[in-house]
Amino acid sequence: MAREFKQFDIISTDEVNSISDHYYFCPSKSLSSSTTKHIMKEWRILKKNLPDSIFVRVYEERVDLLRAVIIGPTGTPYHDGFFFFFFFDIQVPSDYSASPPNVYYRSFGYSINPNVKAWGSVCLSLLNTWDGQKYQLWNPFQSTILQVLVSIQGLVLNAEPYYNEPGYGNLSPRPSWFKKRSLRYNEDVFIMSCKTMLSILKRPPKSFEEFVNQYFRNPASAILVACNAYINGQVEIGGPIITSTAETEITTSLTSFTFKAAAGSLYPRLVDPFIKNGSSVESIELLDTSKIMRKNIGRRRRIYQLAAVMLLVLVIFAIPFVQKAYGAGVLLYSLFGFYILLLFICVYL
Repeated sequence: MAREFKQFDIISTDEVNSISDHYYFCPSKSLSSSTTKHIMKEWRILKKNLPDSIFVRVYEERVDLLRAVIIGPTGTPYHDGFFFFFFFDIQVPSDYSASPPNVYYRSFGYSINPNVKAWGSVCLSLLNTWDGQKYQLWNPFQSTILQVLVSIQGLVLNAEPYYNEPGYGNLSPRPSWFKKRSLRYNEDVFIMSCKTMLSILKRPPKSFEEFVNQYFRNPASAILVACNAYINGQVEIGGPIITSTAETEITTSLTSFTFKAAAGSLYPRLVDPFIKNGSSVESIELLDTSKIMRKNIGRRRRIYQLAAVMLLVLVIFAIPFVQKAYGAGVLLYSLFGFYILLLFICVYL
């Protein structure tokens, strides 16, 4: 039986390479007794109050460093079959707690949120890396690392991350076009999160190898069932999963063609690592994404053929009238605008 992975633990840095991959590993800075006292207080707070979905490791000989893994919240595109989790490397500065901690997201090159960049930056008011009201910024007398972790989980990894973009969150009411863009953004989040998980499987962060292996082994079937439902357009990203076979007929697809193409290509890359990791996937019917892809590619080809015919008809009938009435310049602008419209329709169908 697998050993329980502790929510909070202190890692001995005598262990081989237990800390060498930490983003803030080098250089090491000397800490005052006051800063060290603050850090020990943070350790006690974390050990006592961490929620079930956040795990933290601290280091015996490098008390200024922490590593945390945050599991995506329920009801968001970051929580599919208890699947997605995200690693953050944290450094306590030498003037702590006058300054907030430094936080680096281990992105593997993939951006999952407007506030979490592909290069590892985390934009959050509490870290003083994002605009906010005074009460939202780091308070040396009240703010804690636990608050930072919970804020990332609750405020950044939310149900509609598209609205984390500057200026979008204050829109009221939100236009229907923004709602569609938000749904498409959630699809991108799912793809980027899947790619992040594959990278984590290949290179688990040190001190979390056991966590990664256990976590991927148990929910593999749920993950693939979710992928099946998304690729078949049975449910929106982050929505409740409908348990059904790949052959289930649906009248309206809830996911876009672009997403289906990307997810269909990614699906086989998820299955193989799960099996190699010891996951049992025999209980579900694996999706034949090649068939889905052929169907979708055929649909896209028909759309392009129709678009070409329509454009040709437009050119034939419009040239003499537009050129006579408005001149060649207006004709070219009209054709270009129509082409952009067709391209937009093809991409977002």
